[in-house]
Amino acid sequence: MEKIEYNEELTQGLSVHYKEILSKIGEDTNREGLEKTPERVAKAMQFLTQGYGQEPDELLKKALFHEEYSEMVIVKDIELYSMCEHHMLPFFGKAHVAYIPNGTIVGLSKIPRVVDAFARRLQVQERLTIEIRDCIQRVLNPKGVAVVIECSHMCMQMRGVQKQNSTTTTSAFTGLFLKNESKRKEFINLVQAKLH
Repeated sequence: MEKIEYNEELTQGLSVHYKEILSKIGEDTNREGLEKTPERVAKAMQFLTQGYGQEPDELLKKALFHEEYSEMVIVKDIELYSMCEHHMLPFFGKAHVAYIPNGTIVGLSKIPRVVDAFARRLQVQERLTIEIRDCIQRVLNPKGVAVVIECSHMCMQMRGVQKQNSTTTTSAFTGLFLKNESKRKEFINLVQAKLH
């Protein structure tokens, strides 16, 4: 994992606000366990939102290769961690991404990097699914893209309806995955299969 560089000015600015928040909820910010918490939270927030400083299209463009392979390429069970923009609470789960090349393939590690670049922003799962799909479609111009994301949302599990076992699944398709039902079924079957 790449080491993140923290912006010192941003860390200090955020720390002031986190210290104020801790004070307003009734905590003693001078207590030993909390003395460095504002700075730690400021750095954590920079890490969790580092996607704002990344260009997902450029991540893909760094590893494009011309190949005549024309069958489905799937990267599944990509761990993802994000924060919902409504409550700034985590949601996490797995993304499954497939594309059907049209003369161009991409280095496999770039697909999880694209997932992370979009996930490490304040998000809703529905938009995250579409952003990943559209980025791959835009840069690779494949015959089709399929994205399915399954996540647990802390805003539903820790607060609100408090349904601890609920998960949310979203999907987005282009090209052959939209037009060809057998391709879509093949993708879903391969995502569900335990081949290893």
